[in-house]
Amino acid sequence: MKIDIVSVFPEYFEVLNLSLLGKAQEKGLVEVTAHNLRDWTHDVHHSVDDTPVGGGAGMVMKPEVWSECLDELLHLEPTTVTYDSTVTCDSTADADDTASADTAKPAESATEIAANADTVPATDRPVLIFPNPSAPLFTQQDATELSHANHLLFGCGRYEGYDARIPQYYRAQGVDVREYSIGDYVLNGGEVAVSVMLEAITRLLPGFMGNAASIVEESYTGENALLEHRQYTKPADWRGIKVPDVLLSGDHAKVDRFRRDEALAKTNELRPDLIEALDCSKLDKADRKTLMALGWEVSGTHPRQR
Repeated sequence: MKIDIVSVFPEYFEVLNLSLLGKAQEKGLVEVTAHNLRDWTHDVHHSVDDTPVGGGAGMVMKPEVWSECLDELLHLEPTTVTYDSTVTCDSTADADDTASADTAKPAESATEIAANADTVPATDRPVLIFPNPSAPLFTQQDATELSHANHLLFGCGRYEGYDARIPQYYRAQGVDVREYSIGDYVLNGGEVAVSVMLEAITRLLPGFMGNAASIVEESYTGENALLEHRQYTKPADWRGIKVPDVLLSGDHAKVDRFRRDEALAKTNELRPDLIEALDCSKLDKADRKTLMALGWEVSGTHPRQR
């Protein structure tokens, strides 16, 4: 996988040379290049921002600088597109459609181009990703989908963010553009968010993990996703707190059932929305019994609280 990152602080991404991601680069599984956005400026101050149109606090990153950078990295020629700037945000839009908070609609010709983009990234088509606290939440499902792409290009915003026309323009060019939030909070810039997304995506690449089985039962993994059960190691009795006896029994079936029940109970306590999303037809008899004991009705398509 080829990964390009554009930032005004490219040195921030030296951290990606550490741990498993660093080893993946050494093995040739991943190629990460961090670019300095200021390299595409032409003024003496290397300015990448300007005051917001309409007034307000802070500064906004300029589209001219970003476009020169992205055109070069995406091998595109500059062109002109037409957008209907009167279209407002549609709160009923399906966030999974493009994984973007940007709902401004392009003119017909641009729409026809963008309509050909698949929701699953084609391996030979780059995906342009911008962290944005106003965008849909980045999930394990998104990480899994993006792990199948050959080229990811991340843009790190700063200040009050980037000009909203940047993602609009590249969608109209037929680029698969995504905007994601990593949580309900605001950071100083997109660098931290990009690092988070990169770890979630790259660890799913074949050969990245030393033991591929270690990602199978993690939180949010799989079609019927749950929070992961608690983990323990030696000693069995530490400062008066003992490992649950069943884990020492040697009975693998009982251990598996204990961990599954604990995952269901933990998810029920912390993320009941994940319980509600489960497919009841794929729950076994023991799962149903546990959920019923936790107060769920499991006779329908999805569990519902009694």
